[in-house]
Amino acid sequence: MDSLPRDFASGALFNPQAPCVSLYQRTHRTHPDNAGDPIQFGNLLKELEASLARQYSAQEIEPLLAPLRRLASDDRFWRYTTDGLVCLSAPGFFRAYQVLRPMPNLAIVADSFHLKPLLRTLQSAGDYQVLEISRDSVSLYEGNRYGLRQVELADGVPRRASEVLGTDNTNLSDADAEKFMRAVDRALLDHHTHPARKAPVILAALPQNESLFRAVSHNPNLLDVGIGASAQTLSIEQLRERAWELVEPLYLQRLAELVDRYGAASGRSQADSDLASIVQGAREGRVEALLVEAERRIPGRIDAASGRVEYDELANPEVDDLLDDVAELVLRNGGEVVVVPAERMPVDSGLAAIYRY
Repeated sequence: MDSLPRDFASGALFNPQAPCVSLYQRTHRTHPDNAGDPIQFGNLLKELEASLARQYSAQEIEPLLAPLRRLASDDRFWRYTTDGLVCLSAPGFFRAYQVLRPMPNLAIVADSFHLKPLLRTLQSAGDYQVLEISRDSVSLYEGNRYGLRQVELADGVPRRASEVLGTDNTNLSDADAEKFMRAVDRALLDHHTHPARKAPVILAALPQNESLFRAVSHNPNLLDVGIGASAQTLSIEQLRERAWELVEPLYLQRLAELVDRYGAASGRSQADSDLASIVQGAREGRVEALLVEAERRIPGRIDAASGRVEYDELANPEVDDLLDDVAELVLRNGGEVVVVPAERMPVDSGLAAIYRY
């Protein structure tokens, strides 16, 4: 699977050539629930093909859908799914991501990728990572209040100290353990725990190993307080509970701060909930932070030349979710986007912007 944090941080998802295909699917971890996942994927693939056929030739369509067809026939892939699947395809570009959060079943063709459900996996204030570190091994987990899963580490991340030190000796000196941990910290920042995610990283380690790692880590998202035990001594549910106890106060504080900032900015006429006005502000780089309602979708497009908002239907191959497009504009111009549950939104328009000036 591809690395979502790396692609997001590099901007690889923001400037594709049209047409852009976005497939989202709720998947399942265990039998018998996962038996129907390939069938659902096939149905979504048919929806994409029908939508593309309204405007594009078979010669243009096939290169876009070929990677998805290969995935559809990959039996091993469908035996090891997580909670959600995201596939993005454009001319010369294909990415597939397995995510912890259940995804809505969506098949969208537009002139840009539909990214809001993905943004939620990266920008949600309630997501976190658990890093299990010992003197000679590492494991990474991703979770939220509802679940936790172990992450398959990218190829560039050392799993064992022997990969860094070139020896199988398990009785490591502090200097060797620090060398291993430095390599892990650098690789995780590159591949999994990029600061752009803003997801807190919680250490699950014995006290002496936790101290060693903290001394060498440069991860700004590392929480000051850890779980205080190795993940090997806890069940996955116990690990989730211990992690959420640490994250929940931060989650509630983060959402409260955003709502308070919006209220204060409104009093200075530096906040907005009008879609058309926010689009113009985003184009000008004036949006410092954007709160987007999690499950809300407003079909339409933004005229690239004028910035005018045009409402339409998602069945149109050139139409995406306007909230998604605004979020992309904000991110491109250095703003922050946070996907917020509907009950926590300060307005009912689906989005709330805080302006820089």
